[in-house]
Amino acid sequence: MPPFIDPYWLPVIFAGLMGLSILLYVILDGYDLGVGILTIFEPSEDRDLMVASIGPFWDANETWLVLGIGLLLVAFPVAHGLILTQLYLPVAFMLLGLVARGVAFEFRAKAEPDWKPLWDRVFFGGSLLSALTQGYMLGAYILGFDQSLGAVLFCLLAAVGLAAGYVFVGACWLIYKTEGKLQRQAVAWARNGLWATAVGMAIVSIATPFLSERIFDRWFQLPEIIALLPIPMFSAIIFAGLAIFLARPVRHDDALSWVPLAAAGTLFVLGFIGIAYSFYPFIVPDRLTIWQAASSPEALSIILIGTLFVLPVILGYSILAHWIFRGKATALSYY
Repeated sequence: MPPFIDPYWLPVIFAGLMGLSILLYVILDGYDLGVGILTIFEPSEDRDLMVASIGPFWDANETWLVLGIGLLLVAFPVAHGLILTQLYLPVAFMLLGLVARGVAFEFRAKAEPDWKPLWDRVFFGGSLLSALTQGYMLGAYILGFDQSLGAVLFCLLAAVGLAAGYVFVGACWLIYKTEGKLQRQAVAWARNGLWATAVGMAIVSIATPFLSERIFDRWFQLPEIIALLPIPMFSAIIFAGLAIFLARPVRHDDALSWVPLAAAGTLFVLGFIGIAYSFYPFIVPDRLTIWQAASSPEALSIILIGTLFVLPVILGYSILAHWIFRGKATALSYY
């Protein structure tokens, strides 16, 4: 079967689809992982409402991770083998965390009262482990899977930074989905998470160009530096605007409770654009380009047809779920 799209553009299209899947996963599952981490700081009655706020969405949010890794496997099998070989242990721990939090989510609502605190701790631990391992993998990817002591320390810093970002976006989700005392507490969490996220993004943004001469040249040569200037400028403006917004008392009409969540999502988008620009056209940093790692044009053409059916279904389901369960969260119930 001859490809119906220029073979040059097929790997670019799949890289874009895979990047979109990972970005949506980071934003969507990021907020429910963040809420899971924050549950440990609240008493049981508020904890139930926090879990209820993500109840209709968390499993669908994880679908984007499955789609992203699936696209990596079928469209870039060489890169899939190399990346997952290098990240075998953190991937295993991430899956352990995701499974633990999924089990705990179901069991905490149905277990006897004496067992509920245990499942609450498992839910927190699974959420935290998943966030930390994803941050560690991000750091390892940026460094090209370097195994030196300095690289491991950077990966650990990236792990903490991404977990802080998830806590921040999770707090913003709670501002949007809750009210009263819990909403005010979420504002306080968001204030603290904002600065931790800013520090984490700054460290990654500053370190990345200096770790690769190629990336440094892409960012700091004319005219590229002028074209890219809006990314750090808009990020700084959003951080400053959020700091001002979160310092104000919560409005009684709650009309602007969506603003922090939208701003947090925009920050993640800007950060993703910066990382994608830094590494394009490499899918494995400084080793494999998307064309070197791609499947044959004939295979990509067939896979693209299936993707064009699957992607709208997942996107439509996510949009529908958030629309149906819009508004403030209510008490969690399975009956």
